[in-house]
Amino acid sequence: MTDLKLYELAGCPYCAKVKETLADLELEYESIMVPRSHGERTEVEAISGQTGVPVLVDEANGVDGMSESNDIVEYLRETYGNAN
Repeated sequence: MTDLKLYELAGCPYCAKVKETLADLELEYESIMVPRSHGERTEVEAISGQTGVPVLVDEANGVDGMSESNDIVEYLRETYGNAN
């Protein structure tokens, strides 16, 4: 079981950027696909306070709902970049 969860949408270029970083760092994560309609994204809104994706949850490090792909990529590289 992984502590990383990524809320994403198929075809989202910002999500793809985060997924590429997760792959580069060889990190396992749970992918949670969100509905296309923002109005139906209640789970991701409850976690992050907004309906945009990607949103990262890292339970091991107390990250409850980080949004913005650039912030997520930076966080992953800083937190896990030296682990491999």
